Amino acid sequence: MIVPDYWAEARKQHREPGKQVTVRRLGWSTLSQADALEMTEARATEALARILSGEKLDRRERKTPYNGASGVPIREEVLSRHGDEVITRNSYGAHCLNTPHALFADIDFDSGGHCRTTLALIILLAVLSIFAGFHFHNWGLPFAVFVFFLLLVDPLASFIHRAARAIRGGSERIARRRIDRFLATRPAWNLRLYRTPGGMRLLATHQAFEPSAPEVQEFFSAVGTDPVYVRMCLNQQCFRARLTAKPWRIGISSHMRPRPGVWPVDPSRLHLRNEWIARYEQVATGFAACHFLEAIGSGTVHDSIRSVIDLHDRESKSQHRDLPIA
Repeated sequence: MIVPDYWAEARKQHREPGKQVTVRRLGWSTLSQADALEMTEARATEALARILSGEKLDRRERKTPYNGASGVPIREEVLSRHGDEVITRNSYGAHCLNTPHALFADIDFDSGGHCRTTLALIILLAVLSIFAGFHFHNWGLPFAVFVFFLLLVDPLASFIHRAARAIRGGSERIARRRIDRFLATRPAWNLRLYRTPGGMRLLATHQAFEPSAPEVQEFFSAVGTDPVYVRMCLNQQCFRARLTAKPWRIGISSHMRPRPGVWPVDPSRLHLRNEWIARYEQVATGFAACHFLEAIGSGTVHDSIRSVIDLHDRESKSQHRDLPIA
């Protein structure tokens, strides 16, 4: 896991008759801006040489804060450091805990089930329409019926998805059964469970983990972790947990400025960001990111995880059950 304090970008260009190649590369450092500049110059020079030698490389690296970043460290404002753990501000303004060894996993109660049901209904409708067209040798009516029912697919899929979950005991009970099945064959494991606005958060406390460890991937799959989060854990070699509210859940509809929220910000526009942050921080104090539910499993808490539990629970206000979660 790398979360730099300093960032820079270099531009290198090669010109010859009938050909021009321009390369941009990012550089970063936890030491100084000069160190970041030195790195970006070296990376840009190397990339240009490789492209001129015939290698196919991207001419420019995308400036993405976290999601979608590949081969580039977490590009977010560092708010504080606590040993190996780093708290940053993400692209929409919330505080996030980044940790290299404390295994967090979020479960979204509506993670794709509705979409899968919608897709299945569309495929079924298309097959029936094609069959009707061949059978009656008339494509006009089946097509019209297909278009008509296509408008009803989404609400129908939503109803089917909700009904199926209700029959199985509801989203939270389904998630708990998956967790219990996983723990039943792993007596050494211990998990802290938290309720989030859209699901549950899990924190394994019995040992430290590497994000690329096979047992981590087995855990993610077993409990139904968001696949985007799983991919980013591997890309950034860290685990992550949001500590403060999402702004649109606490009545702040405007985006953090300047857009798109990638750090660092041009000094001439920093005041826009600071104005938005001041309002956000004031409102967010009245909300928690999650609520602690219980710890289940072996009861073991590894020494290296104790400080992460304290940091997460304090910053997320997970023990403040009187505060709404957002």
